[in-house]
Amino acid sequence: MAELVAVEEGIAYLRLGGGCQGCGMASVTLSQGIEVALTEAIPEIIEVRDVTDHASGENPFYESAKK
Repeated sequence: MAELVAVEEGIAYLRLGGGCQGCGMASVTLSQGIEVALTEAIPEIIEVRDVTDHASGENPFYESAKK
């Protein structure tokens, strides 16, 4: 699931959820899938940024570094 949070000055801000939250391949999905589709469909969008907190949630794939 991808949620459009905002669009400001040609930058689309997306929050990924479901299985994408914390997935190690989320950045690839965003840059090679979602960003390509959005920029082709809406030329005013020049960049897509991920604002997902990949370390949160009940069972994220990503585990932050131990201190």
